[in-house]
Amino acid sequence: MSRTFRHKLCILVSVLSLMVLSFQASAEKNTEIGQLPAMGWNSWNTFDCDVDEQMIREMADAMVESGMKDAGYEYINIDDCWHGERDQDGNIQVSKEHFPSGMKALADYVHAKGLKLGIYSDAGNTTCAGRPGSRGHEYQDAKTYADWGIDYLKYDWCDTDKLNPEGAYTTMRDALHATGRPILYSICEWGDNQPWEWATDIGHSWRISGDIYPCWDCGYSWGSWSSWGVLKILDMRKDLNLRQYAKRGQWNDMDMMEVGNGMTAAEDRSHFSLWAMLNSPLIAGNDLRNMSKQTLDILTNKDIIALNQDAAGVQAMRYIDAGDLNVFVKPLMSGDWAFLFLNRGDDILTVNHDWQFNIVKDDLTGRSIDFNKQTFDYKGLWKSFSGDTSKPLQLNIPAHDVVVLRLTPKG
Repeated sequence: MSRTFRHKLCILVSVLSLMVLSFQASAEKNTEIGQLPAMGWNSWNTFDCDVDEQMIREMADAMVESGMKDAGYEYINIDDCWHGERDQDGNIQVSKEHFPSGMKALADYVHAKGLKLGIYSDAGNTTCAGRPGSRGHEYQDAKTYADWGIDYLKYDWCDTDKLNPEGAYTTMRDALHATGRPILYSICEWGDNQPWEWATDIGHSWRISGDIYPCWDCGYSWGSWSSWGVLKILDMRKDLNLRQYAKRGQWNDMDMMEVGNGMTAAEDRSHFSLWAMLNSPLIAGNDLRNMSKQTLDILTNKDIIALNQDAAGVQAMRYIDAGDLNVFVKPLMSGDWAFLFLNRGDDILTVNHDWQFNIVKDDLTGRSIDFNKQTFDYKGLWKSFSGDTSKPLQLNIPAHDVVVLRLTPKG
């Protein structure tokens, strides 16, 4: 090998190395989106694989007409089973039977409503329902989604034997980045590999548990895996202090909501309030076209939504854990605080909360309250009532229900 050739080869290697390093440095998640928990709707909890373009159009219509869009919901997300096969070049196709107009036309329709369209794929060879996954096609699929006008990707974890989750999810992150389109990236790895420890720079949110089920405190076995009720998910990782990983642009995802899918009004209120306080994405899972006024009122409670969308981006802490009584506390912008009193039990719970006795200290944010030195006004965010912290708070909380208060410093 001549000296000149070796010199040219060294230059080429150096240039390629710089290109690789440059790509690695620039391959990152989009930080212009997902700064607050996502709000929207997903097809899976109600429709499973029974999805088609007409139903999705009707959901977009209903989100606007019901007032949900005005309340902050923006994503219409199609879960599993939209897929057709891959063409001869490996490009993923939609099911022509169920999406005859194509995904681009559907995205245009949703965008014309002032909403955004989400889609689903999987890190494995196949999705959880056996459709084509994205393994080995990450960049190809990401480009296809961008060409279609997709705004949100839920990326699942079925059929992933021998895959490294951090590597697999990073590959799709980089593929999404390469498209140049802002696509919110929802990691659906179920918490099996502690995604909170590695996913903060990869996705905008990550699931902390298996799938949700519309019950208060149960597990539903599907054989090799189980779905979980509201309290099961609430308690699943409570010893891990997951709130330390959550902040603007990176959220613990407690799964799509089951409000309006068969639980009681009290359970739906609690479910929605807890997800809001814990800064989980608020992704509805009911049929928006025929929901009751009760369900709509819960999903569009702007005072509760404001806790979830608070600009401080601080996840609530479990402040009191005393049998049937749980109290969650959340620091908010401008010196406000939110308090959630949860009755986990099956009977009415009488609570006498002495503010002066219960001093609050949040080690994560460094904020604290000594109610002996500072008085707050409060208002109820479900049932309208008000007061201040100069006197003990007396509550009778129905079974499986919550009382949520917003505290504002006096003066």
